[in-house]
Amino acid sequence: MFPERVPQTSPVRDVDVHRLAPIQPASVYPAAPMVPVQPGAVPLVASVVLPDGRVVTGYAMSPVQPEPLATKPPVSRAAVNVALGGVGFLAVCGGLLLLTAFITALTALVTQLIVLAAVIFGGWIAVQVFSASGHQGGTTVNIRKATFKRNHFHG
Repeated sequence: MFPERVPQTSPVRDVDVHRLAPIQPASVYPAAPMVPVQPGAVPLVASVVLPDGRVVTGYAMSPVQPEPLATKPPVSRAAVNVALGGVGFLAVCGGLLLLTAFITALTALVTQLIVLAAVIFGGWIAVQVFSASGHQGGTTVNIRKATFKRNHFHG
């Protein structure tokens, strides 16, 4: 089922073994002796009596004060009004520009529609005038079944 294992002919490799070394504690240099230094002022010693009667004595420490946050300078109302006025002015100018463009486009559309109507109506009139309707020219008027053609009576 499994193929026979063929012995590997690869060369033998050296294995490096790393051993952990313990860290040596820091040594104090004897050239710099430790000299106790007295503070400029002796802090007050505080004692606290716990509810179970034990007394805890220690130095009173002032709480650490966080650094004050950088305060932002207040924005004047005049600056806000000028900024809002500028935004409003730009909005009005943009609206007027769009309105002007719309009116211009509408005027061009109406002009083209008038020209188109004139061309269509003029073409219709031209067809009526130049069509062969059986008349050899002149104007024909029918009045009470009498026909006058070029001021001549035909009954």
